[in-house]
Amino acid sequence: MPGEPMIELSFEAEVITWRGPAPFFFAPLPQAAAQEVRRVAKAVSYGWGVIPVAARIGETTFTTSLFPKPDTYFLPLKDAVRRQANVTAGDRIQVEMTVRLVR
Repeated sequence: MPGEPMIELSFEAEVITWRGPAPFFFAPLPQAAAQEVRRVAKAVSYGWGVIPVAARIGETTFTTSLFPKPDTYFLPLKDAVRRQANVTAGDRIQVEMTVRLVR
């Protein structure tokens, strides 16, 4: 059923930057959370291995897609999300995240 939660996760992560033409900010998933996402990845990915999620950091809620990495997934933190949640590189954050079936 579309929108049905596949898994709900809660984890702590340290915000990192990934340099490119402009810096991008991410929260890498801990191994246990990444394993849970991998378990449902084929059912929820819509291409290139990206995984649609709804997430919350403090009072800030947002939707995005996890980026697959060899050992984990990266949760992208857009500028608007980071400003609202008042987080930057090096901060430890608590994340509530839901992976949903979007088909």
